[in-house]
Amino acid sequence: MKKKTRFLAMLLALLLLSGCAQQPNTGKNSTQSSSETQSSNQPSNNSVSQTVLDISEMFTSRDYETSYDKNTSAIITLNKNSVDCSSDAVTVSGSAVTISDEGTYILSGTLDNGMIIINAKNTDKIQLVLDGVTINNDTSAAIYVAQAEKVFLTQIQDSKNSLSNGGKFTAIDDNNIDAAIFSKDDLTINGKGTLTIVSPAGHGIVAKDDLVVTSGEYIITSANQGLCGKESVRIADGTFSITAGKDGIHSEDTSDTSLGFVYLANGIYNITTDGDGISASSVVQIDDGSFTIKTGGGSETVTFDANRNWNWQRSDKIPSKTQDTETTEEAVSMKGIKASGSLLLNSGNFIIDSADDTLHSNGNLTVNDGTFELSTGDDGLHADETIMVADGTITITKSYEGIEGKNITISGGIIDLVANDDGLNAAGGNDQSGNGGFDRYQKSGFDAASDNTITISGGTIHINASGDGVDSNGDLIITGGKTYVSGPTDDGNGALDYNGEASISGGIFIAASSSGMTQNFGESSTQGSMMVNISGSENDNIILQDISGKELLNWTADKAFTCVVISCSDIKQGESYTVSVGNTSQNVTMDDLIYGSGRGMGKGSGNMGGKPRERGNRFDNKEIDHESTTAIPISTI
Repeated sequence: MKKKTRFLAMLLALLLLSGCAQQPNTGKNSTQSSSETQSSNQPSNNSVSQTVLDISEMFTSRDYETSYDKNTSAIITLNKNSVDCSSDAVTVSGSAVTISDEGTYILSGTLDNGMIIINAKNTDKIQLVLDGVTINNDTSAAIYVAQAEKVFLTQIQDSKNSLSNGGKFTAIDDNNIDAAIFSKDDLTINGKGTLTIVSPAGHGIVAKDDLVVTSGEYIITSANQGLCGKESVRIADGTFSITAGKDGIHSEDTSDTSLGFVYLANGIYNITTDGDGISASSVVQIDDGSFTIKTGGGSETVTFDANRNWNWQRSDKIPSKTQDTETTEEAVSMKGIKASGSLLLNSGNFIIDSADDTLHSNGNLTVNDGTFELSTGDDGLHADETIMVADGTITITKSYEGIEGKNITISGGIIDLVANDDGLNAAGGNDQSGNGGFDRYQKSGFDAASDNTITISGGTIHINASGDGVDSNGDLIITGGKTYVSGPTDDGNGALDYNGEASISGGIFIAASSSGMTQNFGESSTQGSMMVNISGSENDNIILQDISGKELLNWTADKAFTCVVISCSDIKQGESYTVSVGNTSQNVTMDDLIYGSGRGMGKGSGNMGGKPRERGNRFDNKEIDHESTTAIPISTI
């Protein structure tokens, strides 16, 4: 086995949100530092360990090389049912062509029910040049790499090439050949032509080592994975249209946790799958590109009722981890981009419509830049550990919960989200967003957790939540940024909800919601905050003025409200202010730094009242009848 460590270094870097904002778009000579400099406006206790890829040797110079010498190449001409070739390194048996020596081989023509087999020494590097090739194999792969050190599949400029399987795979040796292109060793694909792959019974392209693509156009239709590399999938550039019955792009290595990664430097991707759009058993890192991804039929397959219960509309697929013990069908993960390790997004344009989470990590999830248009039947962004947003524009038009992680840290960017339940939710452990969403049969036991934290130090955040607007099972720390919350209209949730301590020392925070369950900031705050009982309707402006009539804040609420929480640097202890909504106004004198409290929390006067909520069930004491519901729950894989 070749040594792989020269291609990958899994570096644990101290990635601070502002420090990570500039990542290389990459190229074969790109490098990435293993450490980041802490920004002066970033609290020192907010650093998080993030696994990143060393891209300095991600692609070799030959991975990009598309040239060849025709005079020294072997010419293989395909004549439907026969093959012409004069090279001693090429053996023809019927419609089976076997290449056994290092070199360059130029293929053209059509081969019916045939196969190109590469079975050379494990030190041989072989280049296959496709010059208008059509190959179909009724019962196996069109191209099969049994052994080589590395194979380069190059498409001639403007050529149209097609490789397909006929609908079943029959074993021809000890290897489980299950793709239209199947390689036991490293495979690189490049060139400036178009390659169409059809695999109605298996995968599109499989490499059991590294799968590398540096250029070209690819149209792939497969019953299983579209592109699959066991040790890694690495794409420098290209145009990809993938329709897959399972994952669009997939890497999984269960024997080595440092492998099984996906690295995308650039490219254009249009992916429609019944499984995950992009999936890796370790790290997914995307440095740039344009992505349009739809999974599991999209978010329209999930609907929410008035009680925020969800219903699964499809009958042809079973979502992951159902509670139906009688179901024997295989569950399917339907996330947009999923990493079992870290998910690192440095730049790119993303349009994702998924039945399950759009962006999901079983470790940490970092967004350093990019434009995101997300619609999901579950979480917009989900991480089992920490979510870090440093920059970018994130728009979540539909979600059960907008952003959910054990910890959430936002230092920059523009976030605009709509959530059927919580907008921001710092919850412990695995995907908790259910309890009314995909895991709705589970009980979360949302008790106070000191290691759950939401930290906001920058950025602009707009939240429209039917549940809690900002919900931390532990602490909430705001030091900067602008946060605007249109919270729930029912009294079972609040615009601001925390179980630990909530402090604000900078930035703007304004929230409008029902008054039953919301909270104000706590006494550890160093910036003034007021909670005021005042009612308004959808699209009403909330205006804060000082005693001289100077306007300090003016914000339009997305929905009706009976309570407002306002904090900004202009609010000073001992001063008086006016809060106005339409023709209604209230005068507030800040005898203390914190005015008004909810649920008996915080410092100051004016308890907002409301019955304490039962934290163990997101349905607020409503009994769930497991037997009567027809919804199928989804969780994480």
